[in-house]
Amino acid sequence: MSPRDVAEALLRRWYVMLLGLLLTAAGAFQVLHPAPRYVSSAVVVLKPPVTGSQPNQLTNLQPPLATLSYGIVQRLESAEGRAELAAAGVREPYQLVPRNSGTSATPSYLIPSVQVQARRPDAGAADAAVRRIIDVYTRHVTAVQEAQGIAPAARIGASVLVAPSAAPVLGVRSRALAGTALLGLTGTFLGALWCDRYARRRGRRLPRAGGVPVTG
Repeated sequence: MSPRDVAEALLRRWYVMLLGLLLTAAGAFQVLHPAPRYVSSAVVVLKPPVTGSQPNQLTNLQPPLATLSYGIVQRLESAEGRAELAAAGVREPYQLVPRNSGTSATPSYLIPSVQVQARRPDAGAADAAVRRIIDVYTRHVTAVQEAQGIAPAARIGASVLVAPSAAPVLGVRSRALAGTALLGLTGTFLGALWCDRYARRRGRRLPRAGGVPVTG
């Protein structure tokens, strides 16, 4: 198909082009005026009990604590965990991300801290969802130790290092707009060419029934 054939096909199916351009404009409007979204984030750390040799709990964060924390994270990300959180009021997506200490010398997940995140249309709802997740996480920490018969004074505790704080989700609008325009225009051109080809093939089959050639 030559460039002239393509241009003629697009002119014949101008209504398809118009529809595609309207849909692309609607998509661009949504990109430029997105619905508000907020992400709330908090950091929880497991701390060992206070001992005579280690009065500062934050200086005794050992890898076994990180193992316990990661096990609870896996539990909450399972189907049973999602059902438990849904029963607690967390029905929309959430994230529990084990965090490193922030130094290149420390292996990943050595420090037993977890970043809890939730995205909601409202800042208050996002913060509330994070608090519910922290509550469920803390209950699991306690339940594991109760099942092992560990005395309350010797138990590991969950502490909130960074309280839940919501911030608006801001994307790069120029990139989103460029992607929308590229997809919309590509789909419009291909759709118009396909419709023209389909109509012309259908027109060639009509003479068998009526005896008069019909062109698209």
